[in-house]
Amino acid sequence: MTDRWNTPERQDLRAAVMDFTRRELAPQLPAWEDAGAVPRDAHRRMAEAGYLGIGFATDIGGAGGDLIDSSVVTESIITAGGSSGLVAALCTHGIALPHIVAADDPRLIERYVRPTLAGELIGSLAVTEPAGGSDVAAVTTRATRDGDHYLVTGSKMFITSATRADFVTTLVRTDGDGHDGLSLLVLDRDSPGFEVSRPLRKMGWQCSDTAELSFDRTPVPTGNLVGAEGDGFIAVMRQFVHERLNLAVHGYAVAERALTLAADYARDRSTFGRPLIDRQLIRHKLVTMHRRVAEARVLTRSVIERVADGEDAIADACLAKNSAVAACSFVVDEAVQIFGGAGYLRESEVERHYRDARLLGIGGGTTEILDDLAARLLGYTSTHRNDSPASGGTR
Repeated sequence: MTDRWNTPERQDLRAAVMDFTRRELAPQLPAWEDAGAVPRDAHRRMAEAGYLGIGFATDIGGAGGDLIDSSVVTESIITAGGSSGLVAALCTHGIALPHIVAADDPRLIERYVRPTLAGELIGSLAVTEPAGGSDVAAVTTRATRDGDHYLVTGSKMFITSATRADFVTTLVRTDGDGHDGLSLLVLDRDSPGFEVSRPLRKMGWQCSDTAELSFDRTPVPTGNLVGAEGDGFIAVMRQFVHERLNLAVHGYAVAERALTLAADYARDRSTFGRPLIDRQLIRHKLVTMHRRVAEARVLTRSVIERVADGEDAIADACLAKNSAVAACSFVVDEAVQIFGGAGYLRESEVERHYRDARLLGIGGGTTEILDDLAARLLGYTSTHRNDSPASGGTR
């Protein structure tokens, strides 16, 4: 069987992204963590290097490639000393643009997609609300039609890159209750009544700016509707599979990086006259960490390949994310333990991974919600229902 992740082209891509990360990103990461944001110029440099547009078609300004290629980019940034938060900050376009691309509106593609993939604009995706959490169908931010505009009123919470974003792809309610009344609008940052209510201080992902947004009768041209009215819920659900698999890649890549750091430290660190790695307990820890990484990587990559080939794989994407999150949580905890006091220091890279990892079981659907969704899709319910992964049902 051909290893689709290690073709000559993807080996070259991996090496190039790792080199770029070591030169352009990793040395600046501590300063960006302290600043609470990644500078806009980093997006431009990523675009100029040809990596920002990977996974997007060339005819819309991307660099080509598929979900495997964009996953290789994520892996490579983290492996070379980047972080989960850095990937989130640099690659927010991966959740802000796909809905616009799928709607295939040439005007929106020219206005938002091309300049974002060129590193000239930054976009965000706004779904979650302060009182709604993961309940997407309960969105209350309302868009009321007023001539050739919508007037948007409401608020959004936990929005990645929101303090820097030039536009926000926003889920709003254009009709009655439930998922059928939801639509997507692109809101420009400089629109009247659009306010970044407050930046949010977080445990991890500190270089990834996050904020609460508010809208007070913010006018949005009707031409900024993504797709048709009422299509917002389905559009968001389709892209959730990609977002969850991306976070699964974060999980096993961070775990693998933490394992590498812990193994190197165990070789270099001596206690009571012997290197740590000569102690059976440490060696067994490293082997268990290695196994957990390998299991998560194999499962996640297999699901990514299926999705890249056109399968829905909704349930398996949930399982992959939860498996990778569990592996990452275990490995980063063990890595800090191997480092001891040095792993508790803020200047330690492994400490950053420990903090960043905690978000992975929350973002993109909590572990508990994804387990419940998978249970229903796999038919583990009290009554027989046609909730198989093939049906794509999310009931």
